[in-house]
Amino acid sequence: MHLAAAALLGLALGAVALRGVAEPGVALAFTALIALGECVRITLPGDREQAPIGAAGALAYALLGPLRGVPTAHGTLQVVAVTGAGLLLAWLPGLAQPHRPDRPHRRPPWADPARRDSAARRLLAVGFAAAVFQPLYNGGLVDRFSPEGPAYGAFLTAVAALAALCDATLAALLRRTAGGLRFPAALEDELRSLFGIGSAIVATGMLVSLAAGEVGLWALPLFCTPLLLAQVSFRRAAAVRATTGQTIASLARATEVAGYTPHGHARRVADTACALGRELGLGTRELALLEYAALMHDVGQLSLVEPVADGATALLPCAEQQRIARLGSEVISRTGVPRQVAEQVARLADPCTGASGGEGPVPLEARIIRVANAHDDLLTAARGRGVGEAVGRLEALEVLRLGRGRVYDARVLDALARVGGQARG
Repeated sequence: MHLAAAALLGLALGAVALRGVAEPGVALAFTALIALGECVRITLPGDREQAPIGAAGALAYALLGPLRGVPTAHGTLQVVAVTGAGLLLAWLPGLAQPHRPDRPHRRPPWADPARRDSAARRLLAVGFAAAVFQPLYNGGLVDRFSPEGPAYGAFLTAVAALAALCDATLAALLRRTAGGLRFPAALEDELRSLFGIGSAIVATGMLVSLAAGEVGLWALPLFCTPLLLAQVSFRRAAAVRATTGQTIASLARATEVAGYTPHGHARRVADTACALGRELGLGTRELALLEYAALMHDVGQLSLVEPVADGATALLPCAEQQRIARLGSEVISRTGVPRQVAEQVARLADPCTGASGGEGPVPLEARIIRVANAHDDLLTAARGRGVGEAVGRLEALEVLRLGRGRVYDARVLDALARVGGQARG
């Protein structure tokens, strides 16, 4: 995908260099808008970065027809060239800031895989939109639609929707390659995001292209300002998520500090649970909630008078496991984290064979956490006996299979066998 985007940009820049820039003032204005928009980015759930104003500006240029009633003739390749120039211009400040090993999180844009992926997606998606709209517009086929009429707006909406679907598909492919998330789950996440900031980007791009036909380039700052204000709301939401994450991290550490669970147990369980969730096709939001619940699954142990040996709740009687899980759920429900997290923790010790106490089927996330927790408990016990890591994993998997379909979910055990139960920690 990176090679395709680079080849397309090279072709576009070469074509523009040979034949010159059509409407250079307009091209410069959109280049500046895209560059500024790329400098004002937001972080979406799942640690995905987005540049709403830059994306809206690029889409608006791809869909730009008349400007103040005068037809434009910039064409598809110039749209790609202007978009690429805006992206490259946004990267220029990083040239003066060499990479510092002591600040790995402050990487220059070209050294950030996420930024490179975003740039490749932007070029290909915008190129697709321009390839659909510009030939029809420049060929006169759109002239039968009045720019003030509903048919022209419907045509723009259809092209913008196709461009959004193209971008979502490209993003899902990249996430499948980079993060191991299954393509259907990744595509579902991307399509779901279209109803959030994605719909605002598409709507802004369409409005700018339509309004430019009447008011000219004043449409750029006029209609991009609401999108800029929307970014402020997203930043506030990101701050709330960060606070939630700090609360969860504190609760996860509480059992370790108090001596109820081994060091790193919660993190290992969360890593294994997330690996299983990805293997079973969970989306980004479901994986985030799963990680929260896995990190806090042992909070109920703080109610015990005496700690369980090595914190191995998986070795306790089922009734005691359920009691600890429900006590932990009550604590979690008072911390302000999403309701689903408390529900998953409350049900993680219930039998996986069906309903328990009239509460309905056990959620898949709870079944995943139960397997991940038991797996780490058994591995910890094996390490205590001096068993090697590879042998310990095989032993743990065999013990878990004894409860297949009765205590532990068969699908989750099969997923554990495929991923190897490996965690980052």
